Amino acid sequence: MMLSGARSRLPASVAPAAVLAAALLSSFARCSLPGRGDPVASVLSPFFGTKTRYEDVNPWLLVDPVAQQRDPQLLAGTCTPVQLVALIRHGTRYPTTKQIRKLRQLQGLLQTRGPEDRGNGVTAALAEWSLWYDDWMDGQLVEKGRQDMRQLALRLAALFPDLFSRENYGLLQVITSSKHRCVDSSAAFLQGLWQHYHPGLPPPDISDMGCDPPRINDKLMRFFDHCEKFLTDVERNDSALYHVEAFKTGPEMQKILNKVAATLQVPVNSLNADLIQVAFFTCSFDLAIKGVHSPWCDVFDVDDAKVLEYLNDLKQYWKRSYGYSINSRSSCTLFQDIFLHLDKAVEQKQRSQPVSSPVILQFGHAETLLPLLSLMGYFKDKEPLTAYNFKEQDNRKFRSGRIVPYASNLIFVLYHCENAKTPQEEFQVQMLLNEKVLPLAHSQETVAFYEDLKSYYKDILQNCQTSKECDLPKVNVTSDEL
Repeated sequence: MMLSGARSRLPASVAPAAVLAAALLSSFARCSLPGRGDPVASVLSPFFGTKTRYEDVNPWLLVDPVAQQRDPQLLAGTCTPVQLVALIRHGTRYPTTKQIRKLRQLQGLLQTRGPEDRGNGVTAALAEWSLWYDDWMDGQLVEKGRQDMRQLALRLAALFPDLFSRENYGLLQVITSSKHRCVDSSAAFLQGLWQHYHPGLPPPDISDMGCDPPRINDKLMRFFDHCEKFLTDVERNDSALYHVEAFKTGPEMQKILNKVAATLQVPVNSLNADLIQVAFFTCSFDLAIKGVHSPWCDVFDVDDAKVLEYLNDLKQYWKRSYGYSINSRSSCTLFQDIFLHLDKAVEQKQRSQPVSSPVILQFGHAETLLPLLSLMGYFKDKEPLTAYNFKEQDNRKFRSGRIVPYASNLIFVLYHCENAKTPQEEFQVQMLLNEKVLPLAHSQETVAFYEDLKSYYKDILQNCQTSKECDLPKVNVTSDEL
């Protein structure tokens, strides 16, 4: 299908950046990223799942974190972006209290050994490692997470200057989950925009920035907490994550348990899959938060990392994605809300009115993005992920670290094409995932006529009602049963 609007090419001035990006990608493949961190941590970086740094998905940011690398497939020419709706995951965060307590348990195991058992190398380094995480941190946004947001704001403002103009700043709509890491992410993003408009000036309080403050809306950003069917059938159902629990005791994990027990010089029966996973994530947290190489990284190799990535992906698959239909169907309200914004912008343009909300920013979680992307049909493998097909899924599409790292973002861009030959061609849509154009699930094209996209998702837009999807069936109780 041919669509109106010429696609831009990278200008000559951007060529060096493209060459640099290619070089970075090459170095990423060799597992030796430049910039912060250590080559060993870099070897493991592609396998951290939802604990992955955003710059490990977009490696050029390791050299210049505000480098705006325009995707050559973005529409240009006679098509003008008139609205942007962005769904953004919070930035880098601290571990949760639950993870910190498991790490404390793991450190306690190491401290039970005598000095003669500590040996050299990895075990000696771990004996010296100081557990600096504390319960109060409990998943809060770290300074690096604020930086993630400020830098994302600068790049998006440079990528869509007309939408993020000073004139539009007061029209910003910002919605956030009630979790502190999301509220703080929205504030940091606005600080980044302030920095874009007022270079060199420190940002004031949000209330003095000239735009409406972020509004908390958990029914949109944490829809899963408000869906009784999901809570009953998945969240509180011990058997819903059968494949996750089966994989934890399977041969791949048992091999890692034996290896780590030998490395740490502790009894294998004192370890379990959860402790192994938290040790692996500590490698990722130390790298993401402090930019340092943790001795916990040296406990694992790439083969171990692939197994632990799969364990994390299994959980995301069965709890947030294709494992159960309610996982994605619970996000229908969010999907419909996005299209309500787009519909309103189309209607206003058709009446030759200014678009009242050129930019809508919504801050949520990996658990917000994954169900929505699944609802739209993205990253679906032919075979489901199970406890028993780890090897067969080596080339799977569903890799949470590549889809929803920290600061991940799904962006809908609505274009008005002035020289459209037909009314159908006048409004077109592109989607970006993590700042790269996302081919459309139904056509693999990089752009769609707006009405065609609505037609493809007609069932979700018209027939997916949260009350029906999420309500549990009522049980009729007879007098005999009473």
